[in-house]
Amino acid sequence: MTITRRKYLGASAAGALAAAFGHRGSAIAQAAAQAAPVRQGYQTNIWGMPTYYLLRSGALEKRQLRFEEFAVPSGNLTMQQMVARQVDLGTYAGPSFILGHDKGGLVGIAVIEQVGRTVRIMARKELGLVRVEQLRGLKIANQTGSSIGNVFVDQIGPSAGLTRGTYQEVRMDVNNMIAAMAAKTVDAMINVEPYNAIAEADGIASTIMDYWSVDRMPVFMAATPELVANRPDAVVVYLKGWLDVARDFKERPDVVADAIYGFYAGKGYSLSQDTFRKALAAVDVDPSFPSDLQPYLQGHAEVLLKEKKIAAIPDWAKALRPEFMERARKAT
Repeated sequence: MTITRRKYLGASAAGALAAAFGHRGSAIAQAAAQAAPVRQGYQTNIWGMPTYYLLRSGALEKRQLRFEEFAVPSGNLTMQQMVARQVDLGTYAGPSFILGHDKGGLVGIAVIEQVGRTVRIMARKELGLVRVEQLRGLKIANQTGSSIGNVFVDQIGPSAGLTRGTYQEVRMDVNNMIAAMAAKTVDAMINVEPYNAIAEADGIASTIMDYWSVDRMPVFMAATPELVANRPDAVVVYLKGWLDVARDFKERPDVVADAIYGFYAGKGYSLSQDTFRKALAAVDVDPSFPSDLQPYLQGHAEVLLKEKKIAAIPDWAKALRPEFMERARKAT
């Protein structure tokens, strides 16, 4: 088939015009995608309160990043929402992060805080218990599937001779445990702040141990693979907001504490500001990407694999994405 010069030029012009509109359409679509809100999940225990403060601080609005928030009792529920692609971002400890990567390809973009001091094993005060092994045969409240629950069931309990069947695990959310302790329907709990501080201040429970000596519990900010693939610039902008918030925690702790205290007071919890500040002080907020994350996570992954909770050890090059935090720090 022959083609005239006029037809050739016409076809070329049409192609160029289509390409131009295509590029313009692509740019418009990309801009629209960047303008879409990120869906932020967080837990309502103390681990999620730095994220709560981030959303109230104006740090994201200042950088023109819109968001929607999804609050749940604990991080493992946020992880499940992310696996179901109902939420784009969320915080939780290492075991939940590994489970999320195994089930849904979730990736770590930063460590936001270390919270090992906020986790305690507590028993009803009148029982006078001081050692983990004394919990044998008792009813222990545990949020099954959570990182703190997994660490107790898989590591702390067995090291003290408490294997499955030697105690009665009572499954419940962390925010229901104080009432259960007060009603004496459970003997002990594995809980986080500020619920531990409330139970202690009200004379309901006493501390057996915290997790710091066993696990400092870095809390990861994880993202869906779709978010990091489709909106990498938004991820960097988001992490810049976190660096702003970290300065508030260090330089304006009273402002931060007052904002977060209002959350619990608004939910009807009765605790003094002094009690709350003590609980919040146990959270070490420092958004970063530590170099020793892989060996730390490798240890947890081996436990989870042994317990048949994951299918395989993660490929850490895919699971951990430090480049976003590196870009955020350079641009700040």
